[in-house]
Amino acid sequence: MTQAVQQPSGASAQGRFYNTDIPARLDRLPWTRFHTLLVLALGITWLLDGLEVTLAGSVASALKGSPALNMTNTEIGLAGATYIAGAVLGALLFGWLTDRLGRRKLFFITLFLYIGATAATAFSWNLWSFLLFRFLTGAGIGGEYTAINSTIQEFTPARYRGWVDLTINGTFWLGAALGAVGAVVLLDPQVAGADLGWRLCFGIGAVLGLVIILMRLWIPESPRWLMIHNQPEEAERIVASIERRYQQCGIAIPPLQAPPLRLCARDHTPLREVFHSLFVEHRRRALVGLALLTAQAFFYNAIFFTYALVLTDFYGVPAAKVGWYVLPFALGNFCGPLLLGRLFDVLGRRIMISATYLISGVLLAISGYLFQQNLIDVTQQTLAWMVIFFFASAAASSAYLTVAETFPLEIRALAIAVFYAFGTGLGGLIGPTLFGALIDSGERINVYYGYLTGAALMVIAALGQALWGVAAERRALEHVARPLSQVNDS
Repeated sequence: MTQAVQQPSGASAQGRFYNTDIPARLDRLPWTRFHTLLVLALGITWLLDGLEVTLAGSVASALKGSPALNMTNTEIGLAGATYIAGAVLGALLFGWLTDRLGRRKLFFITLFLYIGATAATAFSWNLWSFLLFRFLTGAGIGGEYTAINSTIQEFTPARYRGWVDLTINGTFWLGAALGAVGAVVLLDPQVAGADLGWRLCFGIGAVLGLVIILMRLWIPESPRWLMIHNQPEEAERIVASIERRYQQCGIAIPPLQAPPLRLCARDHTPLREVFHSLFVEHRRRALVGLALLTAQAFFYNAIFFTYALVLTDFYGVPAAKVGWYVLPFALGNFCGPLLLGRLFDVLGRRIMISATYLISGVLLAISGYLFQQNLIDVTQQTLAWMVIFFFASAAASSAYLTVAETFPLEIRALAIAVFYAFGTGLGGLIGPTLFGALIDSGERINVYYGYLTGAALMVIAALGQALWGVAAERRALEHVARPLSQVNDS
């Protein structure tokens, strides 16, 4: 329950104190249909991102041959970088708004932006209009990340948080598979053909987005956000409503074991306090999070935005068949977080995150050498990517988990946004453009140098996590990072 603490006469609501056990009550709940539906309605954002990124690669050849766009390999890479730039700026803007205005408002606003922008992409009439709409699509997805990841973590009981977060992030690859199949079907001359097909492909996300809006209508605001933003009574009402569903279904709720928190009410967190918390008080956590996100962003975006060009330019795969090669690639990426996710809660974050990063980097260096020496064919190359990204997908997902759970509640969404922006800006903007140019050179050795760069970044991030990572497994968010509004440790 939430209980006001007696305060001096005349004290403002902004400065009132109250005790609350809401975090402990959320963490003690058994997993039920409520959590499953919440995860499905919100976690599907990653599926949309997978769809968008895959479409960018799968329709690359169609974009190059489109009478309206007539894009080069370098411009394909630029389009990928533009999407990432939108995601970076969208994450920063909407991340700040998510912490200030609430999780629920923002995951509707960002979804509406995504739907409108991806639908508009289908009607692009030249290169610049295509780049603009891809930028806005990225902004919607970047904003979704901040609102969605913070909401899911704040509702999920601590003992499930690692596996749930990794599995949700892994659904990116269900979207990738959907995009790959959609591209194969719609680019088929017997169905729509290349020029009309790529336009129809971008309509898939808009249709899915409309369905997702309906799925999210029942989701309440995060009680943890309400609790620290001077609305403890509304937070209490939501949690009590969730608990009544358990009672009505005859599900026993374990007794509380953690003491209540004593908080000082606030409407918002000043930016000065935000940046002090991120870069002074939690400087080491910030460096680890930045290293993890930068490495995975370069690793993924450099390879995945340009994989279609590797298949067509070096292995002679017909453009219309590229999508089929994504399916095993997507399977490995989805299975990684799904099968390895529980180990992040059992063996711990430091061991599993550093191990998956290290294994991914080493395997990429080995497969890159085999590619450079022309020792593997297209099937073997695809299988190599499948194995590499089985580990890399879990690694990348754990990067988002790390930055979301290791900073205080008041700045969680903005922390996700800041490190996503820095990491993706450094790794994601440079990667696709660089690899597009390396592939344009037509030299395998140049592409190999790109692979070695990605591998080195992953190994460096693994070492940083092993030395300075936080053991956040099975711990309440408030214990991993003390809320800024908490008055004492009681």
